[in-house]
Amino acid sequence: MYPLLEMMLSDMENAPILYQPTQFWKHGAQNILDDLHCHGVEKFRSLKSVLSFFAPKYAFPDYYQDTEAYLQQGKQFIEGRLGYRWGLAAKQFFSGELQAIGDYRVYLATSRKNHPYLDKISESTVGDPVEQFIFEGRRFSRSLFNYMLGINYLKKHFDLENINTVLEIGGGYGTLGEILLGDERNHSFYMNVDIPPTSFVSTYYLKKVFGEDNIGDYATLKNKKKLDISALSSKYKGVVLCPWQLPKIKGSVDLFVNFISFQEMEPEVVKNYFFHVDRLCSKYILLRNLREGKPQSKQKGGLGVEKPILGRDYDAFLPNYNLVGTNTIPFGHRTEDGFHSELRVYKKK
Repeated sequence: MYPLLEMMLSDMENAPILYQPTQFWKHGAQNILDDLHCHGVEKFRSLKSVLSFFAPKYAFPDYYQDTEAYLQQGKQFIEGRLGYRWGLAAKQFFSGELQAIGDYRVYLATSRKNHPYLDKISESTVGDPVEQFIFEGRRFSRSLFNYMLGINYLKKHFDLENINTVLEIGGGYGTLGEILLGDERNHSFYMNVDIPPTSFVSTYYLKKVFGEDNIGDYATLKNKKKLDISALSSKYKGVVLCPWQLPKIKGSVDLFVNFISFQEMEPEVVKNYFFHVDRLCSKYILLRNLREGKPQSKQKGGLGVEKPILGRDYDAFLPNYNLVGTNTIPFGHRTEDGFHSELRVYKKK
């Protein structure tokens, strides 16, 4: 196993309960740990557990584990009846390319050439990704499009020229950091706070993309009594921390972001995280949440959440913020079975 990951996991056992994985992630974390142990972090973006829990994909379930079966079904069912062109369409359908093209069109149609800049970002190939689509010479993933559309929605409401310091909780493998730090015009400092093993993976990813010395990690910062944002930003482009370090952070942030992971937590945990967001005086908040809430577990300790987080819960947890807008289409996503992955934007009163 990896020393940094072992250190994170060991320290997490003694962390306050509000900073430990909740019910949903206790299931996912073990699967990811098993895959990392067997296959290595170098291939994390091709691991089934990672694709299931924090590296979203467009393709049908198990498409990358049994691509040929999907393609044969498409060829027999569609091409045999409608011709070769429709066989190609079936491949684009199963692989998710059709959805990716749709998100690319929305991204282009809603883009504004101002800060933070998105017009040059092309995702790296670190982690051996099984799913990336190339449009006009740039590499895109579902994770990248999710964040780019979220930023475009935020730009629709605010002038973000002075957004320099960005805090994210639950940042996956570091996509938002790659977007913000990947273009010097963005003059950004990025902090990702997450539980292991995802905090370990994002540390690995961002260090590979931006260099070992440019990303502060848990091992270097764990014994600091205070994590001053000004001091950190003068030394690093970004840092990856664990949740129990959050109370040590001092200073202020311009933007707080959470995409999807709060909906996988219990209300008291999310409420505590928002206490720190308010304490750090974030000017704006950008969230992505399932409007209907994450499915509840059918039995105690089962997969799912104990109590779903809904939009009204966020409003209650953020008394010092005004809800400015919500959106599912075109910036969010509506699932095939009628659920709504909704963007929510808040501004400090």
